[in-house]
Amino acid sequence: MPEKTGFPLQGMGSALQSLVRQDYAFRNFLRLFHSSFTPLAAQDSKESMADREDTLLENRVTKLERIRANGIDPYPARFHRSYDAAAATALFEGLEKTEPPDEKLQNISLAGRIISMRTMGKAAFLDLQDSSGIIQALLRQNNLEAGFDLIKDLDIGDHLGVRGNLIRTRTGQVTIDAMELTVTAKGMRPLPEKWHGLRDVETRYRQRYLDLIANQDEIMPVFVLRSKVIRGIRKFLDDRGFLEVDTPILVPVAAGAHAKPFVTHHNALDEQLYLRIATELYLKRLIIGGFDKVYEIGRVFRNEGIDQDHNPEFTLLESYEAYADYNDVMDMVEQMVSTIADQMNGSTKITIGDQVIDFAPPWQRVNLREELEKRSGIDLEIYDDEQLKNKASEIGIVTEVLDSRGRLIDKLLSTFVEPHLVQPTFVLDYPEEMSPLAKGKPDAPGYVERFEAFAFGMEIANSFSELNDPKVQRERFEEQERIRELYQDDEVDRRDDDFLTAMEYGMPPTGGLGIGIDRLVMLLAGQPSIRDVLLFPQMRTLASDSTEEEPE
Repeated sequence: MPEKTGFPLQGMGSALQSLVRQDYAFRNFLRLFHSSFTPLAAQDSKESMADREDTLLENRVTKLERIRANGIDPYPARFHRSYDAAAATALFEGLEKTEPPDEKLQNISLAGRIISMRTMGKAAFLDLQDSSGIIQALLRQNNLEAGFDLIKDLDIGDHLGVRGNLIRTRTGQVTIDAMELTVTAKGMRPLPEKWHGLRDVETRYRQRYLDLIANQDEIMPVFVLRSKVIRGIRKFLDDRGFLEVDTPILVPVAAGAHAKPFVTHHNALDEQLYLRIATELYLKRLIIGGFDKVYEIGRVFRNEGIDQDHNPEFTLLESYEAYADYNDVMDMVEQMVSTIADQMNGSTKITIGDQVIDFAPPWQRVNLREELEKRSGIDLEIYDDEQLKNKASEIGIVTEVLDSRGRLIDKLLSTFVEPHLVQPTFVLDYPEEMSPLAKGKPDAPGYVERFEAFAFGMEIANSFSELNDPKVQRERFEEQERIRELYQDDEVDRRDDDFLTAMEYGMPPTGGLGIGIDRLVMLLAGQPSIRDVLLFPQMRTLASDSTEEEPE
Protein backbone atom coordinates (compact mmCIF):
# COMPACT_ATOMS: atom_id res chain seq x y z
CA MET A 1 0.00 0.00 0.00
CA PRO A 2 1.50 3.39 -0.98
CA GLU A 3 2.41 5.62 1.99
CA LYS A 4 0.40 8.74 2.59
CA THR A 5 2.33 11.97 2.22
CA GLY A 6 1.19 14.88 4.39
CA PHE A 7 1.40 18.19 2.57
CA PRO A 8 4.05 19.85 4.82
CA LEU A 9 6.61 17.14 3.90
CA GLN A 10 6.24 17.65 0.18
CA GLY A 11 9.24 19.41 -1.29
CA MET A 12 11.26 19.25 1.95
CA GLY A 13 13.96 17.15 0.38
CA SER A 14 15.50 13.74 0.87
CA ALA A 15 17.19 14.52 4.20
CA LEU A 16 13.91 14.89 6.10
CA GLN A 17 12.40 11.91 4.35
CA SER A 18 15.43 9.86 5.36
CA LEU A 19 15.02 11.03 8.98
CA VAL A 20 11.42 9.82 9.06
CA ARG A 21 12.47 6.45 7.70
CA GLN A 22 15.24 6.22 10.33
CA ASP A 23 12.66 6.91 13.04
CA TYR A 24 10.41 4.16 11.75
CA ALA A 25 13.30 1.68 11.63
CA PHE A 26 14.48 2.74 15.10
CA ARG A 27 11.02 2.06 16.56
CA ASN A 28 11.00 -1.45 15.10
CA PHE A 29 14.50 -2.07 16.45
CA LEU A 30 13.38 -1.08 19.95
CA ARG A 31 10.37 -3.36 19.80
CA LEU A 32 12.55 -6.30 18.73
CA PHE A 33 15.22 -5.48 21.32
CA HIS A 34 12.79 -5.34 24.22
CA SER A 35 10.96 -8.49 23.15
CA SER A 36 14.23 -10.46 22.84
CA PHE A 37 16.06 -9.64 26.06
CA THR A 38 15.27 -9.91 29.75
CA PRO A 39 14.92 -6.42 31.26
CA LEU A 40 18.12 -5.33 32.96
CA ALA A 41 16.19 -4.48 36.12
CA ALA A 42 15.26 -8.16 36.52
CA GLN A 43 18.93 -9.16 36.48
CA ASP A 44 20.33 -6.56 38.85
CA SER A 45 20.41 -6.84 42.59
CA LYS A 46 18.22 -4.61 44.75
CA GLU A 47 21.31 -2.61 45.68
CA SER A 48 22.30 -1.84 42.11
CA MET A 49 18.69 -0.97 41.27
CA ALA A 50 18.64 1.53 44.14
CA ASP A 51 21.99 2.99 43.01
CA ARG A 52 20.73 3.34 39.47
CA GLU A 53 17.53 5.04 40.66
CA ASP A 54 19.57 7.47 42.73
CA THR A 55 21.61 8.31 39.65
CA LEU A 56 18.48 8.87 37.58
CA LEU A 57 17.04 11.16 40.23
CA GLU A 58 20.30 13.13 40.42
CA ASN A 59 20.32 13.52 36.64
CA ARG A 60 16.79 14.91 36.72
CA VAL A 61 17.72 17.37 39.46
CA THR A 62 20.64 18.56 37.32
CA LYS A 63 18.36 19.01 34.32
CA LEU A 64 15.81 20.88 36.43
CA GLU A 65 18.49 23.29 37.65
CA ARG A 66 19.69 23.83 34.08
CA ILE A 67 16.14 24.57 32.89
CA ARG A 68 15.73 27.16 35.63
CA ALA A 69 19.16 28.64 34.89
CA ASN A 70 17.96 29.25 31.32
CA GLY A 71 15.10 31.38 32.65
CA ILE A 72 12.40 28.74 32.09
CA ASP A 73 9.77 28.00 34.73
CA PRO A 74 9.51 24.17 34.78
CA TYR A 75 6.18 24.36 36.63
CA PRO A 76 4.14 27.15 35.01
CA ALA A 77 0.70 28.08 36.28
CA ARG A 78 -1.00 27.53 32.95
CA PHE A 79 -0.72 26.35 29.36
CA HIS A 80 -3.59 26.81 26.96
CA ARG A 81 -3.94 23.93 24.52
CA SER A 82 -6.11 24.05 21.41
CA TYR A 83 -7.14 20.39 21.40
CA ASP A 84 -6.47 17.10 23.11
CA ALA A 85 -4.62 14.39 21.18
CA ALA A 86 -7.74 12.62 19.90
CA ALA A 87 -9.47 15.84 18.83
CA ALA A 88 -6.34 17.06 17.03
CA THR A 89 -6.02 13.76 15.16
CA ALA A 90 -9.71 13.84 14.19
CA LEU A 91 -9.40 17.47 13.06
CA PHE A 92 -6.44 16.68 10.83
CA GLU A 93 -8.05 13.60 9.29
CA GLY A 94 -11.10 15.65 8.43
CA LEU A 95 -9.14 18.49 6.78
CA GLU A 96 -5.89 17.00 5.45
CA LYS A 97 -7.09 16.80 1.84
CA THR A 98 -8.02 20.48 1.62
CA GLU A 99 -5.99 22.66 -0.75
CA PRO A 100 -4.48 24.99 0.24
CA PRO A 101 -3.89 23.63 3.75
CA ASP A 102 -6.64 24.68 6.14
CA GLU A 103 -5.60 27.35 8.63
CA LYS A 104 -7.18 25.34 11.45
CA LEU A 105 -4.25 22.93 11.16
CA GLN A 106 -1.70 25.68 11.66
CA ASN A 107 -0.34 27.22 14.85
CA ILE A 108 -2.21 24.96 17.27
CA SER A 109 -1.16 23.98 20.79
CA LEU A 110 -1.10 20.46 22.21
CA ALA A 111 0.17 19.12 25.52
CA GLY A 112 0.85 15.83 27.23
CA ARG A 113 3.29 13.56 29.02
CA ILE A 114 6.37 12.45 27.10
CA ILE A 115 6.20 8.65 26.90
CA SER A 116 8.92 8.10 24.28
CA MET A 117 11.80 10.08 22.76
CA ARG A 118 13.93 9.40 19.68
CA THR A 119 16.67 11.97 19.03
CA MET A 120 18.62 11.90 15.77
CA GLY A 121 21.01 14.76 15.20
CA LYS A 122 19.13 17.93 14.41
CA ALA A 123 15.68 16.45 14.86
CA ALA A 124 13.73 14.36 17.35
CA PHE A 125 10.41 12.59 17.65
CA LEU A 126 8.39 12.57 20.90
CA ASP A 127 5.16 10.77 21.74
CA LEU A 128 2.87 12.89 23.91
CA GLN A 129 0.10 11.19 25.89
CA ASP A 130 -2.98 12.79 27.40
CA SER A 131 -6.21 11.21 28.64
CA SER A 132 -7.57 10.96 25.09
CA GLY A 133 -4.60 9.16 23.55
CA ILE A 134 -1.17 9.70 22.01
CA ILE A 135 0.10 12.09 19.34
CA GLN A 136 3.56 12.37 17.89
CA ALA A 137 5.60 15.58 17.93
CA LEU A 138 8.40 16.34 15.46
CA LEU A 139 11.09 18.64 16.86
CA ARG A 140 13.50 20.16 14.30
CA GLN A 141 16.39 22.48 15.00
CA ASN A 142 15.68 24.70 12.02
CA ASN A 143 12.14 25.36 13.36
CA LEU A 144 12.92 25.67 17.06
CA GLU A 145 16.35 27.33 16.74
CA ALA A 146 17.72 27.93 20.27
CA GLY A 147 14.64 26.20 21.72
CA PHE A 148 15.93 22.92 20.31
CA ASP A 149 18.56 22.81 23.07
CA LEU A 150 15.75 22.13 25.56
CA ILE A 151 15.63 18.52 24.32
CA LYS A 152 18.74 17.54 26.29
CA ASP A 153 16.94 18.48 29.52
CA LEU A 154 13.76 16.54 28.76
CA ASP A 155 13.03 13.05 30.09
CA ILE A 156 10.33 10.45 29.59
CA GLY A 157 7.60 11.36 32.07
CA ASP A 158 7.93 15.13 31.66
CA HIS A 159 4.90 17.16 30.66
CA LEU A 160 5.41 19.26 27.55
CA GLY A 161 3.37 21.81 25.64
CA VAL A 162 3.95 22.12 21.88
CA ARG A 163 2.85 24.84 19.47
CA GLY A 164 3.08 24.01 15.77
CA ASN A 165 1.39 22.71 12.64
CA LEU A 166 -0.33 19.37 12.10
CA ILE A 167 1.17 17.14 9.43
CA ARG A 168 1.23 13.47 8.44
CA THR A 169 4.62 11.79 8.17
CA ARG A 170 5.55 9.39 5.42
CA THR A 171 4.93 6.51 7.86
CA GLY A 172 1.32 7.72 8.14
CA GLN A 173 1.37 9.22 11.64
CA VAL A 174 -0.49 12.41 12.42
CA THR A 175 2.17 14.64 13.94
CA ILE A 176 2.58 18.16 15.27
CA ASP A 177 5.57 19.86 13.65
CA ALA A 178 6.83 21.93 16.59
CA MET A 179 7.55 25.66 16.39
CA GLU A 180 7.70 26.29 20.14
CA LEU A 181 8.13 24.13 23.27
CA THR A 182 6.90 24.80 26.81
CA VAL A 183 7.84 22.65 29.79
CA THR A 184 4.60 22.29 31.76
CA ALA A 185 5.92 19.96 34.51
CA LYS A 186 9.35 18.42 34.95
CA GLY A 187 9.07 14.84 36.19
CA MET A 188 11.52 14.12 39.00
CA ARG A 189 11.08 10.34 39.11
CA PRO A 190 11.50 7.87 36.25
CA LEU A 191 8.40 6.00 35.15
CA PRO A 192 8.07 2.21 35.48
CA GLU A 193 9.39 0.11 32.61
CA LYS A 194 6.97 1.24 29.91
CA TRP A 195 7.66 -1.41 27.29
CA HIS A 196 6.43 -4.21 29.52
CA GLY A 197 3.65 -2.32 31.25
CA LEU A 198 3.09 -2.10 34.98
CA ARG A 199 1.88 -5.55 36.03
CA ASP A 200 2.77 -5.78 39.71
CA VAL A 201 -0.66 -5.83 41.36
CA GLU A 202 0.59 -4.39 44.65
CA THR A 203 2.10 -1.37 42.91
CA ARG A 204 -0.91 -0.90 40.66
CA TYR A 205 -3.29 -0.59 43.62
CA ARG A 206 -0.95 1.37 45.90
CA GLN A 207 0.23 3.81 43.25
CA ARG A 208 -2.78 4.07 40.99
CA TYR A 209 -1.27 7.09 39.27
CA LEU A 210 1.50 4.84 37.90
CA ASP A 211 -1.07 2.26 36.85
CA LEU A 212 -2.98 4.93 34.92
CA ILE A 213 0.21 6.16 33.25
CA ALA A 214 1.55 2.73 32.31
CA ASN A 215 -1.73 0.97 31.48
CA GLN A 216 -3.87 3.86 30.29
CA ASP A 217 -5.70 2.03 27.51
CA GLU A 218 -6.61 -0.81 29.87
CA ILE A 219 -7.40 1.07 33.08
CA MET A 220 -8.92 4.44 32.18
CA PRO A 221 -11.94 2.97 30.32
CA VAL A 222 -12.98 1.11 33.49
CA PHE A 223 -13.24 4.32 35.48
CA VAL A 224 -14.87 6.22 32.63
CA LEU A 225 -17.49 3.44 32.55
CA ARG A 226 -17.90 3.69 36.33
CA SER A 227 -18.68 7.39 36.02
CA LYS A 228 -21.18 6.69 33.26
CA VAL A 229 -22.89 3.99 35.33
CA ILE A 230 -23.40 6.38 38.23
CA ARG A 231 -24.62 9.08 35.87
CA GLY A 232 -27.01 6.59 34.26
CA ILE A 233 -28.42 5.52 37.63
CA ARG A 234 -29.00 9.14 38.60
CA LYS A 235 -30.83 9.82 35.35
CA PHE A 236 -32.92 6.66 35.70
CA LEU A 237 -34.09 7.63 39.19
CA ASP A 238 -34.46 11.35 38.44
CA ASP A 239 -36.65 10.53 35.46
CA ARG A 240 -38.91 8.54 37.79
CA GLY A 241 -39.39 11.41 40.19
CA PHE A 242 -36.85 10.46 42.85
CA LEU A 243 -35.06 13.24 44.73
CA GLU A 244 -31.33 12.90 45.41
CA VAL A 245 -30.41 13.86 48.98
CA ASP A 246 -27.43 13.85 51.35
CA THR A 247 -27.48 12.32 54.81
CA PRO A 248 -24.87 12.35 57.62
CA ILE A 249 -21.66 10.36 57.38
CA LEU A 250 -20.77 10.88 61.04
CA VAL A 251 -23.59 9.35 63.07
CA PRO A 252 -24.27 8.74 66.79
CA VAL A 253 -25.65 5.24 66.11
CA ALA A 254 -24.25 3.01 63.34
CA ALA A 255 -27.48 1.28 62.33
CA GLY A 256 -29.23 0.07 59.20
CA ALA A 257 -27.07 -2.95 58.38
CA HIS A 258 -25.27 -5.94 59.88
CA ALA A 259 -21.71 -4.60 60.04
CA LYS A 260 -19.04 -3.51 62.50
CA PRO A 261 -18.54 0.26 62.30
CA PHE A 262 -15.48 2.48 62.40
CA VAL A 263 -15.36 4.57 65.58
CA THR A 264 -14.18 8.17 65.90
CA HIS A 265 -14.38 10.97 68.45
CA HIS A 266 -15.73 14.49 68.02
CA ASN A 267 -13.51 16.73 70.13
CA ALA A 268 -15.76 19.79 70.35
CA LEU A 269 -18.81 17.71 71.32
CA ASP A 270 -16.72 15.27 73.38
CA GLU A 271 -18.83 12.52 71.86
CA GLN A 272 -18.13 9.15 70.31
CA LEU A 273 -19.37 8.96 66.73
CA TYR A 274 -19.32 6.37 63.97
CA LEU A 275 -18.82 6.36 60.23
CA ARG A 276 -22.14 5.31 58.73
CA ILE A 277 -22.59 1.70 57.67
CA ALA A 278 -25.75 2.51 55.67
CA THR A 279 -27.96 5.48 54.80
CA GLU A 280 -31.22 3.63 55.42
CA LEU A 281 -32.55 5.12 58.64
CA TYR A 282 -31.95 8.73 57.63
CA LEU A 283 -33.60 8.20 54.25
CA LYS A 284 -36.62 6.64 55.98
CA ARG A 285 -36.81 9.69 58.24
CA LEU A 286 -37.30 11.71 55.04
CA ILE A 287 -40.14 9.40 53.95
CA ILE A 288 -41.69 9.96 57.39
CA GLY A 289 -41.21 13.71 56.90
CA GLY A 290 -43.20 13.70 53.67
CA PHE A 291 -40.89 13.03 50.74
CA ASP A 292 -42.32 10.20 48.62
CA LYS A 293 -39.22 9.17 46.63
CA VAL A 294 -35.63 9.75 47.78
CA TYR A 295 -32.23 8.29 47.02
CA GLU A 296 -28.59 8.77 47.91
CA ILE A 297 -25.39 7.61 46.22
CA GLY A 298 -22.55 7.84 48.68
CA ARG A 299 -19.72 6.21 50.56
CA VAL A 300 -20.44 3.88 53.47
CA PHE A 301 -17.87 2.34 55.78
CA ARG A 302 -17.77 -1.14 57.29
CA ASN A 303 -14.93 -2.39 59.47
CA GLU A 304 -14.66 -5.73 57.76
CA GLY A 305 -12.19 -7.85 55.82
CA ILE A 306 -10.80 -7.15 52.37
CA ASP A 307 -11.32 -9.66 49.59
CA GLN A 308 -12.35 -9.97 45.96
CA ASP A 309 -15.71 -8.26 46.45
CA HIS A 310 -15.32 -6.43 49.78
CA ASN A 311 -13.61 -3.13 50.58
CA PRO A 312 -14.03 -1.34 53.94
CA GLU A 313 -15.39 1.74 52.18
CA PHE A 314 -17.61 1.43 49.14
CA THR A 315 -20.22 3.30 47.15
CA LEU A 316 -23.83 2.43 47.89
CA LEU A 317 -27.09 3.46 46.24
CA GLU A 318 -30.08 3.44 48.56
CA SER A 319 -33.56 4.48 47.43
CA TYR A 320 -36.93 4.57 49.20
CA GLU A 321 -40.36 4.92 47.63
CA ALA A 322 -43.55 5.46 49.61
CA TYR A 323 -46.52 3.21 48.74
CA ALA A 324 -44.26 0.63 47.04
CA ASP A 325 -43.26 -2.87 48.19
CA TYR A 326 -40.46 -5.26 47.33
CA ASN A 327 -42.30 -6.49 44.23
CA ASP A 328 -42.33 -2.95 42.82
CA VAL A 329 -38.64 -2.60 43.69
CA MET A 330 -37.84 -5.88 41.90
CA ASP A 331 -39.41 -4.51 38.73
CA MET A 332 -37.43 -1.27 39.11
CA VAL A 333 -34.12 -3.09 39.64
CA GLU A 334 -34.65 -5.20 36.50
CA GLN A 335 -35.40 -2.11 34.46
CA MET A 336 -32.57 -0.06 35.95
CA VAL A 337 -29.78 -2.61 35.58
CA SER A 338 -30.84 -3.77 32.12
CA THR A 339 -31.08 -0.14 30.96
CA ILE A 340 -27.63 0.72 32.33
CA ALA A 341 -26.09 -2.43 30.84
CA ASP A 342 -27.53 -1.58 27.43
CA GLN A 343 -26.33 2.02 27.65
CA MET A 344 -22.80 0.96 28.63
CA ASN A 345 -22.31 -2.02 26.31
CA GLY A 346 -24.94 -1.67 23.61
CA SER A 347 -26.59 -4.85 24.85
CA THR A 348 -28.10 -6.31 28.00
CA LYS A 349 -25.61 -9.18 27.61
CA ILE A 350 -22.11 -9.00 29.04
CA THR A 351 -19.30 -11.54 28.86
CA ILE A 352 -17.20 -12.40 31.90
CA GLY A 353 -14.62 -15.05 31.16
CA ASP A 354 -16.52 -17.81 29.39
CA GLN A 355 -19.90 -16.80 30.89
CA VAL A 356 -22.50 -14.65 29.14
CA ILE A 357 -24.72 -12.79 31.62
CA ASP A 358 -28.02 -11.42 30.31
CA PHE A 359 -29.63 -8.65 32.38
CA ALA A 360 -32.75 -8.47 30.23
CA PRO A 361 -35.99 -8.80 32.27
CA PRO A 362 -37.55 -10.86 33.65
CA TRP A 363 -34.94 -12.18 36.06
CA GLN A 364 -35.26 -15.56 37.71
CA ARG A 365 -37.01 -15.58 41.11
CA VAL A 366 -36.32 -18.29 43.73
CA ASN A 367 -37.52 -18.74 47.29
CA LEU A 368 -34.68 -18.72 49.83
CA ARG A 369 -35.94 -21.63 51.92
CA GLU A 370 -36.73 -23.79 48.89
CA GLU A 371 -33.45 -23.00 47.11
CA LEU A 372 -31.40 -23.69 50.23
CA GLU A 373 -33.09 -27.05 50.72
CA LYS A 374 -32.56 -27.89 47.05
CA ARG A 375 -28.83 -27.07 47.18
CA SER A 376 -27.89 -28.23 50.69
CA GLY A 377 -30.63 -30.61 51.79
CA ILE A 378 -31.40 -28.41 54.81
CA ASP A 379 -34.99 -27.37 55.49
CA LEU A 380 -34.84 -24.43 57.88
CA GLU A 381 -38.24 -25.27 59.31
CA ILE A 382 -37.25 -28.61 60.84
CA TYR A 383 -34.10 -27.54 62.73
CA ASP A 384 -33.81 -25.47 65.87
CA ASP A 385 -30.71 -23.30 66.37
CA GLU A 386 -28.45 -26.03 67.82
CA GLN A 387 -29.61 -28.65 65.32
CA LEU A 388 -28.99 -26.23 62.47
CA LYS A 389 -25.44 -25.63 63.70
CA ASN A 390 -24.76 -29.35 63.94
CA LYS A 391 -26.24 -30.03 60.49
CA ALA A 392 -24.23 -27.19 58.96
CA SER A 393 -21.03 -28.63 60.48
CA GLU A 394 -21.85 -32.07 59.07
CA ILE A 395 -21.98 -30.71 55.51
CA GLY A 396 -18.75 -28.75 55.74
CA ILE A 397 -19.67 -25.32 57.11
CA VAL A 398 -17.13 -23.92 59.57
CA THR A 399 -19.21 -22.90 62.59
CA GLU A 400 -18.31 -20.98 65.69
CA VAL A 401 -19.68 -21.43 69.21
CA LEU A 402 -21.17 -17.93 69.06
CA ASP A 403 -22.73 -18.17 65.57
CA SER A 404 -26.32 -16.95 65.70
CA ARG A 405 -29.01 -18.60 63.60
CA GLY A 406 -28.99 -15.71 61.15
CA ARG A 407 -25.22 -15.96 60.68
CA LEU A 408 -25.48 -19.73 60.09
CA ILE A 409 -28.13 -19.24 57.41
CA ASP A 410 -25.96 -16.60 55.78
CA LYS A 411 -23.02 -19.02 55.67
CA LEU A 412 -25.22 -21.73 54.17
CA LEU A 413 -26.47 -19.34 51.48
CA SER A 414 -22.94 -18.17 50.64
CA THR A 415 -21.69 -21.74 50.33
CA PHE A 416 -24.52 -23.64 48.67
CA VAL A 417 -26.75 -21.13 46.87
CA GLU A 418 -24.88 -18.04 45.76
CA PRO A 419 -22.23 -19.77 43.59
CA HIS A 420 -25.03 -21.19 41.41
CA LEU A 421 -26.67 -17.81 40.76
CA VAL A 422 -24.79 -16.92 37.59
CA GLN A 423 -27.68 -15.36 35.68
CA PRO A 424 -29.44 -12.42 37.39
CA THR A 425 -31.63 -13.91 40.12
CA PHE A 426 -33.81 -12.61 42.95
CA VAL A 427 -33.66 -14.69 46.15
CA LEU A 428 -36.91 -14.01 48.03
CA ASP A 429 -38.30 -14.08 51.55
CA TYR A 430 -35.61 -14.20 54.22
CA PRO A 431 -35.88 -15.35 57.83
CA GLU A 432 -36.85 -12.57 60.22
CA GLU A 433 -33.67 -12.88 62.30
CA MET A 434 -31.61 -11.86 59.23
CA SER A 435 -33.76 -8.82 58.40
CA PRO A 436 -34.85 -6.74 61.42
CA LEU A 437 -35.91 -3.76 59.29
CA ALA A 438 -38.13 -5.68 56.85
CA LYS A 439 -41.91 -6.19 56.87
CA GLY A 440 -43.10 -9.66 57.87
CA LYS A 441 -44.82 -11.87 55.28
CA PRO A 442 -48.50 -12.13 56.26
CA ASP A 443 -48.76 -15.72 55.03
CA ALA A 444 -45.38 -16.96 56.34
CA PRO A 445 -44.70 -16.23 60.02
CA GLY A 446 -40.99 -15.90 60.77
CA TYR A 447 -40.17 -14.69 57.24
CA VAL A 448 -40.03 -11.17 55.79
CA GLU A 449 -40.61 -9.51 52.43
CA ARG A 450 -36.99 -9.19 51.42
CA PHE A 451 -35.00 -10.01 48.31
CA GLU A 452 -31.36 -10.03 47.38
CA ALA A 453 -30.32 -9.87 43.74
CA PHE A 454 -27.36 -11.91 42.53
CA ALA A 455 -25.42 -12.20 39.29
CA PHE A 456 -22.24 -14.14 38.54
CA GLY A 457 -22.50 -15.58 42.06
CA MET A 458 -22.28 -12.16 43.69
CA GLU A 459 -24.84 -10.06 45.55
CA ILE A 460 -25.58 -6.78 43.78
CA ALA A 461 -28.82 -5.58 45.42
CA ASN A 462 -30.85 -5.89 48.60
CA SER A 463 -34.44 -4.76 49.18
CA PHE A 464 -37.25 -4.84 51.74
CA SER A 465 -40.85 -4.00 52.05
CA GLU A 466 -39.92 -1.72 54.91
CA LEU A 467 -41.20 -2.43 58.40
CA ASN A 468 -43.39 0.53 59.41
CA ASP A 469 -44.96 -0.66 62.67
CA PRO A 470 -43.05 1.24 65.40
CA LYS A 471 -43.92 -1.28 68.11
CA VAL A 472 -42.69 -4.26 66.10
CA GLN A 473 -39.61 -2.32 65.03
CA ARG A 474 -38.74 -1.61 68.66
CA GLU A 475 -39.16 -5.29 69.50
CA ARG A 476 -36.91 -6.25 66.57
CA PHE A 477 -34.20 -3.82 67.69
CA GLU A 478 -34.37 -5.14 71.25
CA GLU A 479 -33.99 -8.69 69.92
CA GLN A 480 -30.91 -7.57 67.97
CA GLU A 481 -29.43 -6.13 71.15
CA ARG A 482 -30.11 -9.45 72.92
CA ILE A 483 -28.35 -11.33 70.10
CA ARG A 484 -25.41 -8.95 70.27
CA GLU A 485 -24.96 -9.60 73.97
CA LEU A 486 -25.62 -13.33 73.81
CA TYR A 487 -23.38 -14.05 70.81
CA GLN A 488 -20.90 -11.19 71.35
CA ASP A 489 -21.57 -10.15 67.77
CA ASP A 490 -20.59 -6.58 66.89
CA GLU A 491 -22.12 -6.91 63.41
CA VAL A 492 -25.80 -7.24 64.32
CA ASP A 493 -27.98 -4.19 63.79
CA ARG A 494 -28.25 -1.54 66.51
CA ARG A 495 -31.19 0.20 68.15
CA ASP A 496 -31.61 3.82 67.03
CA ASP A 497 -34.01 5.45 69.49
CA ASP A 498 -34.40 8.64 67.49
CA PHE A 499 -35.45 6.60 64.45
CA LEU A 500 -37.99 4.75 66.60
CA THR A 501 -39.38 8.10 67.75
CA ALA A 502 -39.64 9.22 64.12
CA MET A 503 -41.51 6.03 63.21
CA GLU A 504 -44.09 6.77 65.88
CA TYR A 505 -45.16 9.77 63.80
CA GLY A 506 -46.16 7.35 61.04
CA MET A 507 -44.29 5.94 58.04
CA PRO A 508 -46.33 4.90 55.00
CA PRO A 509 -45.76 1.50 53.33
CA THR A 510 -42.35 1.85 51.66
CA GLY A 511 -40.14 -0.12 49.31
CA GLY A 512 -36.41 0.26 49.98
CA LEU A 513 -33.42 -0.68 47.85
CA GLY A 514 -29.65 -0.90 48.23
CA ILE A 515 -27.28 -1.51 45.31
CA GLY A 516 -23.51 -1.82 45.64
CA ILE A 517 -22.23 0.42 42.85
CA ASP A 518 -18.74 -1.10 42.89
CA ARG A 519 -20.00 -4.65 42.38
CA LEU A 520 -22.34 -3.56 39.60
CA VAL A 521 -19.43 -1.85 37.85
CA MET A 522 -17.33 -5.01 38.32
CA LEU A 523 -19.93 -6.95 36.36
CA LEU A 524 -20.47 -4.36 33.63
CA ALA A 525 -16.72 -3.83 33.15
CA GLY A 526 -15.84 -7.53 33.39
CA GLN A 527 -13.40 -6.94 36.26
CA PRO A 528 -12.52 -9.80 38.65
CA SER A 529 -11.95 -7.77 41.84
CA ILE A 530 -13.55 -4.80 43.57
CA ARG A 531 -10.09 -3.24 43.74
CA ASP A 532 -10.07 -3.02 39.96
CA VAL A 533 -13.04 -0.62 40.00
CA LEU A 534 -11.88 1.53 42.93
CA LEU A 535 -9.33 4.19 42.06
CA PHE A 536 -7.78 3.98 45.51
CA PRO A 537 -8.69 0.68 47.23
CA GLN A 538 -7.86 0.24 50.89
CA MET A 539 -4.35 -1.15 51.45
CA ARG A 540 -2.27 -1.82 54.51
CA THR A 541 -0.01 1.16 55.24
CA LEU A 542 3.58 0.02 54.88
CA ALA A 543 6.73 1.67 56.18
CA SER A 544 9.08 2.84 53.44
CA ASP A 545 11.53 0.00 54.20
CA SER A 546 8.91 -2.67 54.85
CA THR A 547 8.73 -5.82 52.78
CA GLU A 548 5.43 -6.94 54.28
CA GLU A 549 3.06 -8.43 51.74
CA GLU A 550 -0.57 -7.38 51.46
CA PRO A 551 -2.83 -10.20 52.72
CA GLU A 552 -4.91 -12.04 50.16
